Amino acid sequence: MKIEIWSDVACPWCYIGKRRFEAALAAFPHRDAVEVTWRSYQLDPTLPEHYDGTELEYLSTRKGMPPQQVSQMFDHVAQQARGEGLDYHFDKVVVANSFTAHRLIHLAAAHGRQDAAKERLLSDHFEHGKDIGSREYLASLGKDLGIPSGELEELFTTDKYADDVRSDVEEARSLGISGVPFFVIDRKFGLSGAQPAATFTAALNQAWQDANPLVLVNSGEGDACGPDGCTV
Repeated sequence: MKIEIWSDVACPWCYIGKRRFEAALAAFPHRDAVEVTWRSYQLDPTLPEHYDGTELEYLSTRKGMPPQQVSQMFDHVAQQARGEGLDYHFDKVVVANSFTAHRLIHLAAAHGRQDAAKERLLSDHFEHGKDIGSREYLASLGKDLGIPSGELEELFTTDKYADDVRSDVEEARSLGISGVPFFVIDRKFGLSGAQPAATFTAALNQAWQDANPLVLVNSGEGDACGPDGCTV
């Protein structure tokens, strides 16, 4: 079973959705047969590499919402995050363009470290106030992931994996995805948003049954018992 997850590093619900999905996957009997791939998505590709302002100021300006309303939204999301064991600090979030971070995730995937890269980026962004647009930070993260320094240097001095990021975004558009997180199972089933773990569980079971239908192998009916009794 192949699961593709379109997600942005700068999306708070994406981290919450990741945790809820992981809880469902951990309890899924066929989890060893599941391949998870993270796909790139940008909520705001027009952001500069560094935004001179707070997350509250950015969202208030971008959405045209009163600061108090944005602050209340932060409180609600942070509460939901705590329910999944996450510790959000919106007052420390550094607003930055996530494009290079997505390129790093693609590079990490080439080394079998895609999920680890995604996890660190989300945690560092929302829990630790790291600058996901900073080359220094991204290089340090890449080093922590065990990526060779030469490949990291190439990432920052060329446009490597840029087309992969754009391809993911374009594919999301072609699939009708307009918000993240968005989960696609075997290109047959789609789930939008940070659904409860129980919803992910139901989707995993349904997709597995669809891909592995029960096949009756006997040619005729054998002796059996039913509500009205047993055959004799």
